Order: sequence, then structure tokens, then C-alpha cells
Amino acid sequence: MKYLNYKTLLILLTTLTLVGCQKNTEDYLNHLEGYWEIESVILADGKKKEYTFSNTIDYIFVNIDSLKGFRKKLKPSFNGTYETSKLAENFDIKIENDSLNMYYKTPYATWKETILNASEGQLRVINKDGIIYNYKSYEPINLD
Repeated sequence: MKYLNYKTLLILLTTLTLVGCQKNTEDYLNHLEGYWEIESVILADGKKKEYTFSNTIDYIFVNIDSLKGFRKKLKPSFNGTYETSKLAENFDIKIENDSLNMYYKTPYATWKETILNASEGQLRVINKDGIIYNYKSYEPINLD
């Protein structure tokens, strides 16, 4: 009898969760746009990496009418502004098999991410390698 490896088990559990849970993926669109700070990453082998601090955040913009958007890396500063490059990762959104998928295309690569959850305070995304990214809403540092 073959034993399942961690990656296969994670994909199987994710698939069962996606199939077994009723969710309205279109509602995720209403919560996807915003400033997101990485909180943790769960690797395909089940190992979890916590991020207690990151000097960059992700800004995600979504045009709900066209189902297009972009993701941009920002560096927050203490005065409430953000440093950024001109680079952005454009994506198309597709609702497929009750899943909300983001299809990215840059001059360097193409890839897909599936939104597992998007709420007011949390964003959870999985990629084709079974890596789950957990984000929380970014709260600017207030020194006052």
C-alpha cells in the first residue's frame, strides 16, 4: 500500500474542503481589494512559517466590472506614505468550479492563485504548489 506524501495529502484536504463547504466566491471580490500584510505561509509539506514583521505589504486593486486588477508591493513609512516601484503584477479574475482564481501574467512568468478566503480582515490564497499564504489587513503604525 502506498502512503500519501504531505503534498498529496494537503491537496486532497484542500480539495475536500473546497468541495464540501458552501461558499459564495463572488463575495470574496468585495473583500479582495486592499492593503495586505503577510501573516504566515503553510508549505506543501505542512510546515508553517510565521511572519512577525515584514517591511513590505501587498496592495491589491480589483475592478469588479472587468474582473481585472493588479498587485503591487509597497514599503510603508512612519509618516503614513508608501514607497513603491512602478512594477505591478496584473491579473484576471475567473470564477471556475465554485472557486475564485487569479491569473497573473508578467513579462517573466504566468501563474494562478486560488482564493480560499477573503474577508474584511483576512485573505487566504493557495498556489499550484499547494503553498497557502495567509494575510491580514494592514494596519498602519500610529506613533501619535
